[in-house]
Amino acid sequence: MVAEEKRRWPLRLARESDAPALEELIALSARVLQAPHYSPALIAAALGGTYGVDRQLIRDGTYFVAEDGGVLVGCGGWSKRRSLYGSDGGRTGDDPLLDPARDAARIRAFFVHPSWARRGIGRSIMTACEQAIRQSRFGTVDIVATLAGEPLYASFGYSVVERFDIAMSGGLKLPAVRMNKKISGEESLSA
Repeated sequence: MVAEEKRRWPLRLARESDAPALEELIALSARVLQAPHYSPALIAAALGGTYGVDRQLIRDGTYFVAEDGGVLVGCGGWSKRRSLYGSDGGRTGDDPLLDPARDAARIRAFFVHPSWARRGIGRSIMTACEQAIRQSRFGTVDIVATLAGEPLYASFGYSVVERFDIAMSGGLKLPAVRMNKKISGEESLSA
């Protein structure tokens, strides 16, 4: 089991046809892995608009999936667009492109199947994202992390910029953490 926990997961880019399986994975991951940090009502409120599939990431070719035997066991990506978080359901209108010379890339929408948690899937996806971000010439990366995701990002050298709440339906507030990291093309990978 130890060797499996340290393994690099083979990744592929997500396809539009993955959207239904991604929605199921995201909901299951959120309900189980975020339960120690958020109430069931808060997780339910976040599903759809805040937690969900962002097809723009898929169309941009910046969203990765990990599979085991054809079953999606993890997902996550990065973005060269303005949105810091959210799904198709939470956006209205176009999401403008960022300028790598002055804007920070975004790390977005990491979710792992609870049965596959803590086996290196998130680390593999994060490594692939940072490589792609460097290749796209971004020098800084921003993340709006959940409380459950904060330790992974901290292990990659991301620093907390601020803690804040995202307004949800029913007057609920989702605690989140904005994190940031400066990267360069010469920097060695953290994983």
